[in-house]
Amino acid sequence: MAQPTAILRQEHEAVTRMLEAAEQAAGKLDRGEPVRPDLLGGIGEFFELFVDRCHHGKEEELFFPALAKKGMPVHGGPIGVMLHEHEEGRQLARQMKELASAYEKGDREAGKGWASAARRYAQLLREHILKENQVLFPMAEGILSPAEEEALAAQFEQLEIEKMGRGTHERLHARMAKIFEEVSATAGTTKS
Repeated sequence: MAQPTAILRQEHEAVTRMLEAAEQAAGKLDRGEPVRPDLLGGIGEFFELFVDRCHHGKEEELFFPALAKKGMPVHGGPIGVMLHEHEEGRQLARQMKELASAYEKGDREAGKGWASAARRYAQLLREHILKENQVLFPMAEGILSPAEEEALAAQFEQLEIEKMGRGTHERLHARMAKIFEEVSATAGTTKS
């Protein structure tokens, strides 16, 4: 079974791909080009379900408490910073969802607002992922025993099913691939 940090790093790769898609959609909106509202909704669904409910859920409900049991402080230090950034990300994701809804109803200015929020969200998450990959995860790998890592990885799998339901992970990855394909295909056809 994979290490918990390896699982979380792999999820970071999927998140980074979707951040790229969001930034490409933001670029189109900034240029006044139309973007299918369903595309914005799909990006928002990925951020809400995969990033927040699944990935951050694993960290907040399982990973961080396991590190706290090993003596890593929850307030202050890396865990405290990660929790604060999770909340910042949630606020931006909610803002993007509201703006996507307004854009779908015909408010084109909401598209520019979505683009701005998406860029801030992408910047926040890229910096967040870097901190986890380069600081927190190496620390965790030094304090969790192999048995603790194995138990945690199994708990990750169970949490994913409980939080999102069977098959949701796969559905989101399939939708992510379609979204990324769509924004990538149209990105090359417009002037930057």
